[in-house]
Amino acid sequence: MGEKKKILEILDKNSLTYSNTDKLFLFLSNALSMPLDRVKSVFYSLVSNGDVFEIRKGKYITIPSRGYVKGEFFGTAKGFGFVKVDGFLDDVFIPANKTMGALDGEFVVVKILSQSADGIDGEVVSIYKELENIVGMVTVSCGNYFLSPDNAKIAFDIPIIKTGLKIKEKMKVLAKIVRTEKGKIKCNVVEMLGMQDDVKALELSIIRDHNLFETFPSQVVEAEKKVPKNVTEKQKKGRLDLTKETIFTIDGADAKDLDDAVSIKKFDKFYELGVHIADVGEYVVQDSVIDQEAFKRGTSVYFPTSVLPMLPKSLSNGICSLNEGVERLTLSCIMKVDFSGKVVDYKICESVIKSVARLTYTEVYDALNNRNLNEKTSKLQKNFLLMRELCDILEENTQKRGALDLDLPEVQFVFDENGMAVDLTRRERNEAHRLIEDFMVLANETVARHFHKHQIPFVYRVHEAPTTEKVVSVCDFLKGIGVKYPAIPDQIKPEYFQEILDSVENLSTKDVVNKIVLRSMQKAVYSNKDLGHFGLALVDYCHFTSPIRRYPDLTIHRIIKEWLRKNGKISESRKAELDEFAFESAQQSSACERNADYAERDVDDLWKAYLMRDRVGQEFDATISSVTNFGIFVALDNTVEGLVKVEDLPDDAYLFLEKQLKLKGSSHTYSIGDKIKVVLTNVNLHTRNLDFKIA
Repeated sequence: MGEKKKILEILDKNSLTYSNTDKLFLFLSNALSMPLDRVKSVFYSLVSNGDVFEIRKGKYITIPSRGYVKGEFFGTAKGFGFVKVDGFLDDVFIPANKTMGALDGEFVVVKILSQSADGIDGEVVSIYKELENIVGMVTVSCGNYFLSPDNAKIAFDIPIIKTGLKIKEKMKVLAKIVRTEKGKIKCNVVEMLGMQDDVKALELSIIRDHNLFETFPSQVVEAEKKVPKNVTEKQKKGRLDLTKETIFTIDGADAKDLDDAVSIKKFDKFYELGVHIADVGEYVVQDSVIDQEAFKRGTSVYFPTSVLPMLPKSLSNGICSLNEGVERLTLSCIMKVDFSGKVVDYKICESVIKSVARLTYTEVYDALNNRNLNEKTSKLQKNFLLMRELCDILEENTQKRGALDLDLPEVQFVFDENGMAVDLTRRERNEAHRLIEDFMVLANETVARHFHKHQIPFVYRVHEAPTTEKVVSVCDFLKGIGVKYPAIPDQIKPEYFQEILDSVENLSTKDVVNKIVLRSMQKAVYSNKDLGHFGLALVDYCHFTSPIRRYPDLTIHRIIKEWLRKNGKISESRKAELDEFAFESAQQSSACERNADYAERDVDDLWKAYLMRDRVGQEFDATISSVTNFGIFVALDNTVEGLVKVEDLPDDAYLFLEKQLKLKGSSHTYSIGDKIKVVLTNVNLHTRNLDFKIA
């Protein structure tokens, strides 16, 4: 059991028996044989995370207990809100006069006031994780400046405290929240983002609204200067030397952070596949300032014109990047894969490599098709063909076990030299992408299975099966659009959905059915529990292959390195500490991933709207992608989506058939998957919404 769990267990039984915190700390120190300073540090970290709450002066309780729970606050434009609590089926309703000034997105402790069949009512008693910053537009009233938040769920404008910054009306700004002793909310402008009619200012507003930043804190910048530029002989000692092996990287043409490399050989009875991953843990020491910032960021975030890296560039693009022709420290998973695609043996080890080539997906794809060969691809063409051989075997196994192959369109933007979008289309994936993806999946599975087998605390990538209710909803929809589906089995397995996807592969409803199936799925998350991956149809799975850009990968690299250096002999007390570390990493990484996904989607939607702004009045071919009681959503071939409001449909008395996702009138019917022609009527850059009407 880790330190935090031990303290929580004791607090749950004893905290209210002590008259002040000093006596409580002394008791905890003696009971756990922990230094007093360490007890205080762990205790207050529990308070700041909402796991411990001061119910009255000097008296603390654990959360949840005694009718108190914690969760994320979701505000509304009308002032009241809801709190999402883990383990509760329903959100807790918070009346407008019981919010304690909590803002949408803050984390709070709630006292349950009532609980009935009608729902749960509560009152916010503490805000343990406040919003640091807020984005909005400057407004002026009676000579006073106010911030009108971009977040429509914040129901009021916030007074701006005067500073030396020369802010203007209709300027987009980033402001820091200031709570007064009387509970009132004000703000300080800390960054001017541009005027509200500038698309670049709107893009930056989205990025800041998700609390994302291009630059690193000054202490990280200073620490970055001390990062070595080259691998030393001392670091190489004890590692498997693979510098003479044919190892190479395959990435996108614009990639700078190359964190995975591959090697392949073929023997009489097996392939030897090497997956070599940048050893970031060698340079990012746990709890260092660089590590703390990486934990806070959780992931690199990718926008059409920029990347916000998890690690400073001297690491992500420098010493950790597996650049061509230079020695780099790696963690290798070297697998013997028989001709049926089974991993019959493997080795996980610390290693050192020297990449012989930095290749792009396009170059490898061309070489596989024997065209546009250059000096590098000519030398490595045989390796690529071996990779294809093995990949075909792995793909066949993937299909046999029923893994889902969701084919959803992704957007590809074209930008000019000034960073302005000039065109967009569907992103193309070729065979070279498939090679790398399949090899990374195999390495991730092998590593996860190994550490689960040895019962070492770990961070897993988990994807649980959809609920029966979600499966029934998918089948109701398929029935409504006339697509046959197999009977729902007692136990839902991925091959059930794959059978459905295969049945619509050549139909016009393919994209829509893919989306409906995706919506039925639970979100993949990180966990310290090995719960399997439904979509991939795998019992064990983790993310091992991208420690430059994902914190969970860095977490398990540290665990792997410790396991290797201790020859697998890790004490039970250390396992408890590692499990606590894995749990916290999984929770934080999952939250950061969600935030990054939303930010990337919002920025994509902004640039889509920007590109469509001059096309108002034009006619487009579209597919109905969703149907609601207020209208139909349509998707264009270039991935742009928008709404046809019900009032803009031809005059009729429409009935919304929810299960079939259909609007049915006496003369007109609109169903999901239908092909129609639409005219663009309005584009709003600020909301990123597009409106259409039927042509």
